[in-house]
Amino acid sequence: RWNKSGYILKLRNGFYTFPEYNSVPSFHEYIANKIYSPSYISLHYALSHYELIPEAIFQVTSVSSLKTINFNNSFGTFTYQKIKPGLMFGYQCRPFLNLAINLATPEKAILDLFYLFPFYQTEQNMIDLRFDRQVLEEIFNKKLFYKYLEKFQNKQLNKRIDTFIKTYNL
Repeated sequence: RWNKSGYILKLRNGFYTFPEYNSVPSFHEYIANKIYSPSYISLHYALSHYELIPEAIFQVTSVSSLKTINFNNSFGTFTYQKIKPGLMFGYQCRPFLNLAINLATPEKAILDLFYLFPFYQTEQNMIDLRFDRQVLEEIFNKKLFYKYLEKFQNKQLNKRIDTFIKTYNL
């Protein structure tokens, strides 16, 4: 009844919030972690957050060790891509109010992207992503990137990463 009356908003089955949170900046990022857990924000949304790509991403993209799924509610669209439980690392707990938002590091967001979307293979594919070279130079930690890459143990991913590194002269 409260949902029908507008006193609460349904986020997904069993998850609700009050309508006044609709105007709280970054609340949609917080609920992305809560409505499907364990998860952390990554992929295109994280790359846009760090201004590594120029596109504004309107759906919150996350990775999870659970099955791939999407949710739509009044806060937006939330997509989750399945990743192996052993690859659930490389994110930071960013403070939010008295809570936290799990957000991939720039390095892990890049690796997650190339791992989960293997069609990014050629130099032209890398150019089409339109990474901002200046931002990459400022925030990209190559040592951390290769440390994370080693944990993937994936030869095909290594090839895609080689192409990425050559394309952007990192």
